[in-house]
Amino acid sequence: MLFSPKLSALQIMQDAPVIPVIVLSDVAHAVPMARALLAGGIRVLEVTLRTPQALACIEAIAREVPQAVVGAGTVRTRADAQAAAMAGARFAVSPGYTPAVAQACRDVGLALLPGVATGTEIMQAQEEGLTELKFFPAMQAGGPAMLKAWSGPFFDVKFCPTGGVTPHNAPDFLALPNVVCVGGSWLVPAQALASGDWACLTRLARDTQNLRK
Repeated sequence: MLFSPKLSALQIMQDAPVIPVIVLSDVAHAVPMARALLAGGIRVLEVTLRTPQALACIEAIAREVPQAVVGAGTVRTRADAQAAAMAGARFAVSPGYTPAVAQACRDVGLALLPGVATGTEIMQAQEEGLTELKFFPAMQAGGPAMLKAWSGPFFDVKFCPTGGVTPHNAPDFLALPNVVCVGGSWLVPAQALASGDWACLTRLARDTQNLRK
């Protein structure tokens, strides 16, 4: 898939079975981590805004690893969206949905994958024209059974379940027709980051290609 300069949420979701949910505390880890995942076939990287170094990590990946598509996770405010765009992020992922965050992402040109956990939130997102959504926290909010139930009334919505998703239950999610990909933190283990075991990340990335049933 060739990415256009202006990405859609669906393009982001369709690139691979898993979007890695990444927490980085050391800027020195950002570029080798991105290259390791890229070597394993994972181009779309969600770097969460959960550490003071997150924006600098996004900036480093955007500058040094242009083949990757780096985005910002845990986007909760207009300021988060603006800072992410300035750092070079190409998409945003939020833990919940608000019209203000959706508008902020439109204003700065970021594709948005907002989090939803209820039917009401899905309807609110659809009112803003958003039909590709993050189901979060996926396991705690009902898991595959909830997504099956939503496939009727929300037949035109596609989901990326995130939260409690593992290599063991990811195939159950990916087998559902309304699931395009999943989000998972297991692709970037903290221990592998700390030790610089980049081969581990590449191996885990490659393994994701076998998750679809």
